[in-house]
Parts: sequence; structure tokens; C-alpha cells
Amino acid sequence: MILGNQVEWTLHCMSVLSWFPEDVAVPSKLLAEFHGVRKDYLLKALQRLAGAGIVVTTTGPKGGYRLAKSPEEISLLEIIEAVEGRQSSFHCQEIRKNNPCNKTTGQKSPVCSIAAVMYKADHAWRDVLKKTKLSDVIRDVNATVPQKSLAESKEWFLERI
Repeated sequence: MILGNQVEWTLHCMSVLSWFPEDVAVPSKLLAEFHGVRKDYLLKALQRLAGAGIVVTTTGPKGGYRLAKSPEEISLLEIIEAVEGRQSSFHCQEIRKNNPCNKTTGQKSPVCSIAAVMYKADHAWRDVLKKTKLSDVIRDVNATVPQKSLAESKEWFLERI
């Protein structure tokens, strides 16, 4: 499975939004410029996050996006499902039923072994993302990215908001 670019973009944007207090909204134009991505595609993803209640959008001269909940309350799975949807990463088309030999043996198992393991893998993947909170990612970013770089990045936004 390949997730769309918007997943990466929104995960980074969510991390950036966590830098600011509740009364600061960050315009999508700045988020797109900062990350070097297309504003129109990013905007669609941000709108999906707003529709899912993960971010709040405000209009007007100081309008933009901010987190709707604390990073501890937002799982990566929520973000991904808001952007990509909730569908399984595997879609069994039951091609085993096309086997001309099954017509005589009467294959009747409800789920084939291949589909079963693929559904199990999808569940495991989702479970990891559900258990991983935005706050976990932010903690890792704060531990690995030089503090000077983080401070300069925050300042870049504050100068433009």
C-alpha cells in the first residue's frame, strides 16, 4: 500500500500546529510554503482534518488552522483516516472462486488464507498507528531536531502570521 503525499504533509503540518497556543491559527498558505508543497492539495487535506474534528479552521485576517485537541489526544491513525479514508489496505476480490477446479470440489471457506493474513496485517498496522499519538512524534522531533532549527522554524511562522 502506498499512502498519498497528503498523509506525510498533514503529519508534518500537525507537528507544526502543535508549536502554537490555542489562540494562534496558522494559514494554509504558510504551511504549504514552509514545507514546499502545493497549497491546493494541502488545503484539501486540511479541510478533511477539520471535517474530522482534528483541527479547527478560522476565517478572516488572522484565520488559519489550529489543533482541535491536544497532541496527546490525536492518534496518527485518526490523521491518516481523515485524509485517506477508513478503507482496508487490502481488498480481496475472491479470485479463488475463478479457479475452474473449484467448481467440482466446492471450495466453501469464508475467507481464504491469503485474505486472512492480509486483514491481520492491516489490523496490526492500524493498531500501531492508533497507539501512536501526535505527542509521541513531537517528542521524537524535539529529541532529534536541533533546538536552534526548531526555534528558527517557529520564528519563521511567527514573523508571517
